[in-house]
Amino acid sequence: MSLHFLRRVLSRLSLGFLALAAFAAPTASARVVEGLTVESKILGHPVRYSVYLPPDYDTSERSYPVVYLLHGFSDDETAWVQLGEIQQVADHGIARGELAPMILVMPDGGRSWYINSFDGSVRYEDFFFGEFIPAVEGRFRIRANRYNRAMAGLSMGGYGSLYYCMKHPDMFVSCAALSAGIEDEDMLLGKDQKGWDNLFAVPYGAGLAGRDRLTRHVKETSVLDIARSLDKEALSSVHYYLDFGDKDYLGKGNAELHIIFLERGIAHEARMRDGGHNWTYWRTGIGDALAFISGDFHRR
Repeated sequence: MSLHFLRRVLSRLSLGFLALAAFAAPTASARVVEGLTVESKILGHPVRYSVYLPPDYDTSERSYPVVYLLHGFSDDETAWVQLGEIQQVADHGIARGELAPMILVMPDGGRSWYINSFDGSVRYEDFFFGEFIPAVEGRFRIRANRYNRAMAGLSMGGYGSLYYCMKHPDMFVSCAALSAGIEDEDMLLGKDQKGWDNLFAVPYGAGLAGRDRLTRHVKETSVLDIARSLDKEALSSVHYYLDFGDKDYLGKGNAELHIIFLERGIAHEARMRDGGHNWTYWRTGIGDALAFISGDFHRR
């Protein structure tokens, strides 16, 4: 029997053993779970949410950092999965080592703008911190501390992410806001009545016109006003990422926040890319936003 023949036989046996091993131990895969709920006494109804679990979640015992990923106005907890293709983005980033394995939690925010309403009828902020975060972090293996917790979102969800991180800087390490729903006083005053009532009836009240729109509640929940007045140390404790398109009608408000951060010396990243206020823009931006957050997870 020749040495060459023996080598061929051993080579084929080795390939066969490798194939059997691969069959016996399949690669772990990520998954998205939809239709989950948190019962809310504060809101008086269950709140639905979706969750992305990283590839090794079901095969490990480790705990993971978490990103609360908020949808925009008129969408729901399925938007980032169905329209944002978030599983593909996260799977790709984790596989390439660009993202730390992380859990993504996507709640239904309705049309609340993620804040407590002017009349107390919808207390979404109270629900989010008093009921939602405890329920989610009690159900999944999450590293429940600020160094492993971040916010991200688009449009209304970008506003909500910024608002939560500015109001509760002790809770989060990072905030990534895409096309955030930031409107200054001129933009609020210039909005037609139908537009105002459609967007802001829940958080601020319908029927407001002129300077009557600039209520105390509007000012107290203005991301721009909070960024100007919040203690610099508290504001700087969260790492901010802003991303908005050069054709986005909300670009002015986002640019104003960027300028406030510059003037106050707040460390952040700001990007203006080619694009508008749409899913094409957000799908191409969320990967970089999560990579920004992942960098903060890695540094801690």
